[in-house]
Amino acid sequence: MKPQLYIARRFAFKQRSASRPTFIIMVAVIGIAVGTAALILTLSIVKGFAGSVEQKLISFSAHLQIRYPDDRLFQERRQDLLRITQHPDVTSAAPFLEKSFVLRSRRGSTGDTYGSKPVVVKGVTPEQRTIFLTRFLKEGSPAMTAESEAIELYAGEPLAEHLGLTVGQKVMLVGLGRDSTGARLITGNKSVVDLLSSLDLEIGVIRGIYDTGLQEGFDDFVVITDLKQMQARFNPLMISGYDANVEHFNKLPDTVKEIVATLGLPFYGYTVFQRYSNLFEWLKLQKNIMPMLIVTITIVAVFNIISTLLVLIIEKTREIGMLSALGLEPAKISRLFMSQAFLIALSGIAAGNILALSLSLFELRFHLITLPEKSYFIKYVPLLIDPFDYAAVSIAVMILTLLFAFIPARIAASLKPGTALST
Repeated sequence: MKPQLYIARRFAFKQRSASRPTFIIMVAVIGIAVGTAALILTLSIVKGFAGSVEQKLISFSAHLQIRYPDDRLFQERRQDLLRITQHPDVTSAAPFLEKSFVLRSRRGSTGDTYGSKPVVVKGVTPEQRTIFLTRFLKEGSPAMTAESEAIELYAGEPLAEHLGLTVGQKVMLVGLGRDSTGARLITGNKSVVDLLSSLDLEIGVIRGIYDTGLQEGFDDFVVITDLKQMQARFNPLMISGYDANVEHFNKLPDTVKEIVATLGLPFYGYTVFQRYSNLFEWLKLQKNIMPMLIVTITIVAVFNIISTLLVLIIEKTREIGMLSALGLEPAKISRLFMSQAFLIALSGIAAGNILALSLSLFELRFHLITLPEKSYFIKYVPLLIDPFDYAAVSIAVMILTLLFAFIPARIAASLKPGTALST
């Protein structure tokens, strides 16, 4: 062991009467440990939160959609679907049909009150429906009855709670007619008979309740059904567009452009990030707070290590003078205190990593910190344990500690033997 490192270890962790390191060393180690743990936990929470919400949004919707302008319906063509699936980055694609309704149902066991809410009924293929319901179905059965007279629906849990829906309950769907004249009846000077005749009235039955955790604008608004049932009742052979999933998210904007170029006009496409741009911008805002937190914690850690070493210099002034009198060069005294800073930082970083990992595992296991799911789309604080974050924070804290420890180390090296011994 080099003499400077040996003396630094003795200075930092010299045994006292109580068989413990000096109080100031303990404070320094604890300060670095808390700062390191705070940085790691900040990264884990921000990354975990963004990842959880993004995953929910992506799982609820397709990675990209291909439509006609103004959300016009168009005829489903096998050739168009083939062109989409032939793109090398597309893993799956399927048609869908969306239609806006007012869903009306009876509330309570007596059925003497009614509830209504605007919804979008989305008809999807059996394969897409099975994948979705396998992940999110909470009540009911994913199997549909082929000969059912009523259109079979899967409602989100918030919508079911709002309207008092239960599995097997019949509801009424009220929507505008198949053509654009129905929309003009709302503002036009038409009779009540014309208005009523323009409406699509359909009986539906609730086959299941799903829950994705995305409440506002998602589970309380979108109702899932079978594509063929939608087409048979409202728009035969017509669809709203194509849903597609890709393999590489970083290529998603280019993939959309290439698919649209292959299909030609009047097709256009957009990604899930564009469709829910307001939510993804909100996630970016959460991430933007992270640098401010990191800078604040870093400043505290820097002042902590500087003040600790300065106090140690005052405490060890006579020892420094004695070492200088014995012929230890100023550069070696400086390295001695740099070594001391290294040992303190190493102990603090190790304790901080253990503390951060322990708290993360404890929270992931017991979920003690809850969040309002209506506002944050998740019930518990998400944590992403990334070894890269632990390594990056540890290296950064060590570099900053050694960088700012240079000032106290130079002060110690500049002490004169006579002045130090007489102190």
